[in-house]
Amino acid sequence: MQRTKWVDRKFNFDFPIGIMPSILERLRGTPARIAEMTAPLTEKQISFRHGDKWSIKEHIGHLSDLEELHEGRIEDFIVGKQILRPADMTNARTNAASHNSRNIGELLNEFTEKRQQLVSHLEKLDDTVHEIKSLHPRLQVVMRPVDMAYFTAEHDDHHLASIRELMNAK
Repeated sequence: MQRTKWVDRKFNFDFPIGIMPSILERLRGTPARIAEMTAPLTEKQISFRHGDKWSIKEHIGHLSDLEELHEGRIEDFIVGKQILRPADMTNARTNAASHNSRNIGELLNEFTEKRQQLVSHLEKLDDTVHEIKSLHPRLQVVMRPVDMAYFTAEHDDHHLASIRELMNAK
């Protein structure tokens, strides 16, 4: 089956704010899921690039690289910006980061720390911030913090599926 490209995904954000605790569990669990997936792999397997596609390490590094964007978007909601800050769709930061030269443990620890911080910030938002709506610049869809959290969890899963594909590639 051909997987839908991330940039081709469409989202409907019509669920209640009360599902935020469940979404936070997904976000909180991503580093552990990656650690479990990658634990039995060799350095060669986690650094392997299939053509011009990222390696497993680069996918992990990318998720870590994006935590700054997510944190910034939380700030955008808090200050009531009408439009959320955009992502760099060229992924210049990840492409320049040399994640393959890093130790997998370092990558996982860094991502885990950043993700814990993101979840903590989302947990601490007060009820008024949860009601704020801002436009996602690429999707052209209005989001609330719960929607941004869901979008982030979906993005995590997209990269976990990419990692799984790399693990299964022979």
